[in-house]
Amino acid sequence: MVSKALFKLLLVFSLFTASTLSYGSNEPVRIVEAEALEVVQEEEHGASTEHSEESHVSEHHAPPGWTVIPFVVLLLMIATGPLFYEHFWHKNYPLVAVALATLVVLYYLFGLHNTHGPIHALAEYVQFIALLASLYIASGGIMIDIDKKSSPIANVILLFVGAIVANLIGTTGASMLLVRPYIRLNKTRIKAYHIIFFIFAVSNIGGSLTPIGDPPLFLGFLKGIPFFWTLEHNIGAWLFALVLLLAAFYILDKRNHSNYGLADDEISYTNKIKLVGFRNFIWLAVIIGSVFLDPNVISWVPAIHYDGQKFSFLREVIMLAVAYFSYKFANKKAIYGNEFSFEPIREVAFIFIGIFGTMMPALAIVSGFAASPEGAKLISHNTLYWGTGMLSGFLDNAPTYLNFLTAAMASQGGEIGSISQVVDFARGGVFHDSVLDLKAISIAAVFFGAFTYIGNGPNFMVKSIAEQIGIKMPSFFGYIIRFSIPFLLPLLILVWLVFFAFVG
Repeated sequence: MVSKALFKLLLVFSLFTASTLSYGSNEPVRIVEAEALEVVQEEEHGASTEHSEESHVSEHHAPPGWTVIPFVVLLLMIATGPLFYEHFWHKNYPLVAVALATLVVLYYLFGLHNTHGPIHALAEYVQFIALLASLYIASGGIMIDIDKKSSPIANVILLFVGAIVANLIGTTGASMLLVRPYIRLNKTRIKAYHIIFFIFAVSNIGGSLTPIGDPPLFLGFLKGIPFFWTLEHNIGAWLFALVLLLAAFYILDKRNHSNYGLADDEISYTNKIKLVGFRNFIWLAVIIGSVFLDPNVISWVPAIHYDGQKFSFLREVIMLAVAYFSYKFANKKAIYGNEFSFEPIREVAFIFIGIFGTMMPALAIVSGFAASPEGAKLISHNTLYWGTGMLSGFLDNAPTYLNFLTAAMASQGGEIGSISQVVDFARGGVFHDSVLDLKAISIAAVFFGAFTYIGNGPNFMVKSIAEQIGIKMPSFFGYIIRFSIPFLLPLLILVWLVFFAFVG
């Protein structure tokens, strides 16, 4: 009951925000179609014997509210650990994540006698981490050295190119590939805002056009959303946000006349761009190609059949093999020049073991509440945008995306565990306003992930690299007060006004 109340409170707050910002719009909330509500009510009240039996089984296996505690604890520790008890967290985060996940999995297996949830979560985790690890390791073997004098227009071009590249090799891969060349380019005038806008543009907003781009979108792809859906529906908001963001950056960078930074001596430039480790681009191409080996799309691709679904394994084997060979045969000069380390991806791997293991009850409870008439009335593209966004900014945006996609589908009687229903939800015509709902969730999860250091995985990795090089970065709250509120928040409001507030 507590978790349902919290979810309701979040949606109510999101609704209030959306209603206030829409200047008194007459219909800020879309009421779910009567047919969808009738289906939900029939299932809840047992209109038929068959429905009654199904409801009984579902209720018997539904997790109680207290089972979300490990999930909440893990997310809070992810948010506060690096800030307030850094030594303990850095040393023990693998143990914490695995222990909390194990508690939930054991309860599912022996308390709820539910093997389906843990097996599905395991399959999705393997798919998820295989992509991230392979992109991170393969991109680590490529070193780009830009020996040109820094200028605002050169930085704008690099950030825009980085935003495009993020959709091809992921925000993690693009961040690791470009952050060091970006810092070297600006070595005589580097300041914290250079890194923050890199996080905004390359590590987050840039990767909203493909499932490869950002972890939340890849999770949606694994659930059944077509690969090119994000490109078709997100490109307008992507271009709008980047143009405004880079315009603000250009004005800010134009005012930076400093001729100091990481280099004190006068420097002569060759105006050349040097690339070391070109062969790793071939490995990246193999990774990208393997993404399409989805047994749910291509019938001849081998798969593991379980619980009426087909789980990929060939794609993941290829990705992990690429991760191994791309590092083993990488150009050592590129590895050393990039100061490559496995620690960032190791942290992501362990943290997401915890997230995938502990978020199962949260997804089930959110789905159950949203499927009720009371919960369904609170769901609209406006509340989904602000609800997904607020949580994505202060927690990890990947599980937040899944929670709100689950809620949006459940509010109309849909099931996120059904690939066919997810496809119907993405394509529209079956569920009411589902394309707009999914667009709101997708854009909010990716864009708001830039709001804090902890909103998206690459954010902290970029911050860590910058600090290791010697750049003084703002604190957690300094990041929010000095950059997110004055620069990012107005942009997020404009995106909402242009693409969501008066639509539908």
